[in-house]
Amino acid sequence: MKKYLPGIALTVLMLTGGPAMAADYKIDKQGQHAFVNFRIQHLGYSWLYGTFRDFDGTFTFDEKNPAADKVNVTINTTSVDTNHAERDKHLRGAEFLNVAKFPQATFVSTAVKKDGEALGITGNLTLNGVTKPVTLAAKLTGQGDDPWGGVRAGFEAEGKIRLKDFNITTDLGPASQEVDLIISVEGVRQQ
Repeated sequence: MKKYLPGIALTVLMLTGGPAMAADYKIDKQGQHAFVNFRIQHLGYSWLYGTFRDFDGTFTFDEKNPAADKVNVTINTTSVDTNHAERDKHLRGAEFLNVAKFPQATFVSTAVKKDGEALGITGNLTLNGVTKPVTLAAKLTGQGDDPWGGVRAGFEAEGKIRLKDFNITTDLGPASQEVDLIISVEGVRQQ
C-alpha cells in the first residue's frame, strides 16, 4: 500500500489543479479599470476629491499564501486631476507635490498579511522625495476568466497619509492634515 501513496497524492494534485501558486498581474490601466483616487477635507466643510490619471504597476497574488503577495506601483504626479485646472497647477507646485523636482511617486510593498477577508498591505510610499511606511487595508473584489482568454483579479484598498510626513507643510487647517487614499485596481495575469 505504501508504494501507491506517492502516485495517489500526485494524481490528487493533478486533478485538483495542484497547490495554488503566486501569479503575477499587470494593472489594467489601458482598459481604464484602475484608479488611484484621494480626498481631503476642505476647511472641514466638504471633501475635495482628486485622482492621478497616469500610473502603472504590477502585483503578485497568491490567495493561499498572502505572504508571497507583492505590489509595485509608480504614479506620475504631474497627472493629478481635481477637476479644476488652477488648483491642479497649484498642487503640482513646490508647496505640494513639487512635480518639477519629484515627478513620480512610488509604492513598493514590504509585507502582506491576511486578517479574515481583509489584507493589510504595508509598503514604502515615496512622495515628494520622502519615503515612509504606509499600510493599506485591501480586499479582493473578484477574480476569474475574462472574455478575451485572460485571467483577472481586482482589489480595492484604502489608507491615510499625513501631509507633513511627506514634507507638504502648507497648513490647510486642522481638518485637512490627512489625505484619504481610495484605490481600485484590476490586474491581468501575465502568462
